[in-house]
Formats: sequence, structure tokens, C-alpha cells
Amino acid sequence: MRTGVRLSLDWGKARIGVAASDPSGILAHPVETIPAGPDAFARVQRLVAEYEPIEVVLGLPRNLAGVEGPAALAIRQVAAELVAKLGALPVRLVDERLTTVTASRQLSGAGRNTRKQRAVIDQAAAVALLEQALQYERTTGLPLGGIVEPREETRKDSSA
Repeated sequence: MRTGVRLSLDWGKARIGVAASDPSGILAHPVETIPAGPDAFARVQRLVAEYEPIEVVLGLPRNLAGVEGPAALAIRQVAAELVAKLGALPVRLVDERLTTVTASRQLSGAGRNTRKQRAVIDQAAAVALLEQALQYERTTGLPLGGIVEPREETRKDSSA
């Protein structure tokens, strides 16, 4: 198991749930919910500076059959933008199927009104995503998901 904090992002059209792990990679905890919009990338950059993670785990929405649709394409574009803005910090795409459903059920089971607490659901989904990635790494010794490679134009810009 690699040591170091990981940040997890559950990136949605309206909100972005953020979670972090402890440096040992044992516990995941909610951090905050960022409003989606023009300032979202800047806020993520500030969180990266604050937490100094070894990687960012970004949820990739696939449908139940595992097929990527328009939402996954949008997240791949977000991932490319994150890679461009975060430099050498790895961004890893992880299948997020059912993380929001799982988070909503857990909060409902704890007596929370999920309809009134959408921001909390986004954070809980980011925690669920990160817990999935940490459990996989603890079990296999390998990180979960695939690294997002910089776009060709990003590589050319950074080498100039």
C-alpha cells in the first residue's frame, strides 16, 4: 500500500463532492462540496495545495452495463482539464457506478433527509469512491483505475 493522502472527486453538473484519505490510506473522510462552475478548478487546485495528495481519484460514470455515455465523456474532458491544471500530479479515473446510490442509502439509513442534503450526498459519494479505491489497493497492492494522460497539445505547451 502506497503511503500518502489521496483526494477523491465526485464531479457532477451542479456540485463536486470532495473526500480525502489519511496519509496511511486507511480512512476516507468528507472534505467539502464545491459548486460546479467557473471557479471549480481553482478550488480543486487550492485543495491540492492544502492536502498535498499523491493522486486525485475522479469518478467515471458508466451505466450499469459498464458502457460510457455522454456523462462519462464530460468527465473525461474534466479529467483532461485537471491534468493540464495540476501538472505532474496523477489523476486516476475510477468507475463510480452506484457510489451516489450507496451514499444516499447510507445517509437515509442514518436518518438523514437526503432530499434536503444533496451536498452531503456528493461528499458521501466521494468518500465511497475513495474507500473503493483504497480497499482495492489494500487487497491487490495496485492502485485502482487508469491514469489520465496529458493531451498532446498540453504536452507541447508544457515543453515549450
